[in-house]
Amino acid sequence: MYTLAIYIYMLAVGLVSLFNKRALMLGRGHMNAFKTLKKQFKPTDEYVWVHAASLGEFEQGRPLMERLKREHPELKILLTFFSPSGYEVRKDWEGADIVCYLPFDTPAQVHLFFHYFKPKMLILIKYEFWQNYLKACKKRGIPVYSVSSIFRPNQIFFRWYGRAGYNKVLNKVTHFFVQNEQSRELLASLGYDNVTVVGDTRFDRVIDIRKAAKPLPLVEAFAANHRVFVAGSSWPGDEALFIPWFKRQQGMKLIIAPHIIDESHLHEIETALVGKKVLRYTDATPDNVAEADVLIVNCFGLLSSIYRYGQVAMVGGGFGHGIHNVPEAAVYGMPVIIGPNNNNFREARHLIDVGACFEVHDSTEFDAIADRLYSDHEFLQHAGEEAGSYIHGNAGATDIIYKHIFDI
Repeated sequence: MYTLAIYIYMLAVGLVSLFNKRALMLGRGHMNAFKTLKKQFKPTDEYVWVHAASLGEFEQGRPLMERLKREHPELKILLTFFSPSGYEVRKDWEGADIVCYLPFDTPAQVHLFFHYFKPKMLILIKYEFWQNYLKACKKRGIPVYSVSSIFRPNQIFFRWYGRAGYNKVLNKVTHFFVQNEQSRELLASLGYDNVTVVGDTRFDRVIDIRKAAKPLPLVEAFAANHRVFVAGSSWPGDEALFIPWFKRQQGMKLIIAPHIIDESHLHEIETALVGKKVLRYTDATPDNVAEADVLIVNCFGLLSSIYRYGQVAMVGGGFGHGIHNVPEAAVYGMPVIIGPNNNNFREARHLIDVGACFEVHDSTEFDAIADRLYSDHEFLQHAGEEAGSYIHGNAGATDIIYKHIFDI
């Protein structure tokens, strides 16, 4: 039944790819993975295989891969992705020796995959337990580690229809390094005790990002001696709240890094900010940037370094499918405002609990918390300190996982 579902999914991808660019990239990428493996794999090398579904999972696994490269350079890394949003961004990442899509999980493709590639181990980041690949690993004696995984009662493993069959895929995992106690308890309910609660490697990653934050002279010149509000990965639902509030402020500057930077969205933002001096980052120069009220970051790769120039941040996505990377802002010791769609984001909920993150549902709530943060210095300072303390206090998962797997 499972394998039939995979074939149906492959057929659906093929049909949708006729008119959808993302589906076309997905289908071609999975099929071309064998060409990449055949061309780049060296039988004399020893490989660690790391699988990340998408970009977020890659970021969680990155600290572990980087440490492995530093301390065991003799081991090579094969990094596979399922989603184009991960592969297309990180296909040239120098930290891995081979980067490709994961071929679809059919028996024939799995057999062909292991014909070209013989890994020392498989590390799965957070989600995705591909049944046929895991069966093949078990058969070949390849250990499988689940890293930064998190389990919830509504997942198929714990439903009545999953307990009878699908949860058996979990017995192919050598060890689970889970984010929280609930995950350990859920696995225990199925009889699994090969579990260690380590937290989330994402905290280690954002700390690394902060340490490596690049200097941005244009942003520094823009922000100098001003109060600055930073909106990261914003969507229209977020912008509908912070833009009207900002337009009422005096002596304040706004940095917007939209999640979507196509021309139509940028034009919408600029139209909403009529009356303010708005400048796109790609048009900024040392001569004009200091005079602007608003800086729109219309390029990728800068946001994680930009947060440090603000006092308060809003992380977008909470009025859509879900919030983006809250720890990326909180690591700078700044309070964060988010929308209500955040229940599946453990770190955001914990930051709310300690008074470092604030959930808003509408413009009235946004205005109230933003006004208080910028008018009450003690409140702002306390929220920022709690944000930084939470991030640093939860670091260390990478070290625990690394010592368990790689102290060889």
